[in-house]
Amino acid sequence: MTHIAIVEDEPSISEVVSLYLKRAGYTVSSYADGLAAADAFENQLPDLVILDVMLPGMNGFTLTRNLRDRSDVPIILLTSRREEADRIAGLELGADDYVVKPFSPQELVSRVRAVLRRGRAITEPTTDSAVSFGDLSINPQTRLVSLAGQEIALTAKEFDMLYHLARHPRQVFTRDQLLESIWGMVEYIDPGTVTVHIRRLREKIEKDPAAPAHLITVWGVGYKFEP
Repeated sequence: MTHIAIVEDEPSISEVVSLYLKRAGYTVSSYADGLAAADAFENQLPDLVILDVMLPGMNGFTLTRNLRDRSDVPIILLTSRREEADRIAGLELGADDYVVKPFSPQELVSRVRAVLRRGRAITEPTTDSAVSFGDLSINPQTRLVSLAGQEIALTAKEFDMLYHLARHPRQVFTRDQLLESIWGMVEYIDPGTVTVHIRRLREKIEKDPAAPAHLITVWGVGYKFEP
């Protein structure tokens, strides 16, 4: 059974989220402290982490960074902060999604399902072929990207987005289309998530991120991959 960890120091929120997740058929563990969760994750990682940003012991951003240093476990951040900078910070650390408090527990369950569904899809065997453009190589079977012979470390979502765009060179995708293709849903995810991932990819694969050669912005429409 799919195991979900809730790291939330507000008992009322933790209890309600746990109840809804259990009703949806998930096994749930709850932690009220970031350090306690980090210690538990050293022994066994859950299938997904729902993580509050403001926590005692270790905040959600630090725990996200620690988890990303050693795994691709899906992470959904919970935050009462509405500032865009905080949302972007979580995504740039590798979170898969975020939910701003107050939120609907049923909406959170829907997001959990979408993130897990996408995670299962990317682990299934693929027969797609590797693609190369100059010194950039993308292999979907090994999920490895190399630039001038050097392996580039990408998160799961970064790889999915890069490969999706590269498989359709010069085709322009809107942010909603990319959300649907990469995250499997549109209605619950901020389109700014796409912008953040494009920026991170440019920093990793472009010689000059400010003047990208591959990941091109089509103003007023979306993005395309230029081979």
